Amino acid sequence: MTTAERLRAEGEARGEARGEARGRAEALIELLTVKFGALPTSTVQTIRNSDPDHVRTWTARVLDATTVDQIFA
Repeated sequence: MTTAERLRAEGEARGEARGEARGRAEALIELLTVKFGALPTSTVQTIRNSDPDHVRTWTARVLDATTVDQIFA
């Protein structure tokens, strides 16, 4: 594999990871909206700008949370 091919493959992998993280964030926003109604813009921005690990943790909390605040506690 040439250097150019390796760099291209690494770039594609990073792009796929970013796309997956964005998809998870959008799924969390959708779940929260279905469960709690319209979300404040600040909450949506927080989710979209957060680390993928946080988004994963918050998504798991949707199952037991009775308020949006419990998601982020």
